Amino acid sequence: MDITGRLIKILPEVRGESQRGPWVKGGFVIETDDTFPRQVAFTLFGEDRLAMVNSLTMNAPVVVTFSPESREYNERWYTDLRCIRVSAVGATAAPAAAPAAAPQPAAAPAAPAPEPFASKPSDSDDDLPF
Repeated sequence: MDITGRLIKILPEVRGESQRGPWVKGGFVIETDDTFPRQVAFTLFGEDRLAMVNSLTMNAPVVVTFSPESREYNERWYTDLRCIRVSAVGATAAPAAAPAAAPQPAAAPAAPAPEPFASKPSDSDDDLPF
């Protein structure tokens, strides 16, 4: 899933140690540009993903690719938005330009449409327009 917004906050890093080795977790918050803006928090795991966020500037427009995940604990559900990729809006690769097509001839002007309720002379006493 993708979402676009402005980067408004970078959350502090959390480091720890597990049986598999050291780990690092971080996060950030964006604000969407919708009619009713929403603030959305994302989490990141790993040094490489944290470097993606640290290279961005505050209030810059960004595109976030994420995966929503939910889990249950003590009969309560918790949802986490895990960031897969984050980049500045203009930083994504632009698609290749399509080859120039042969110029199309101009379309003939359309005839004016008849008025839907134009009065028509009729011999009947009926005043309905159809």
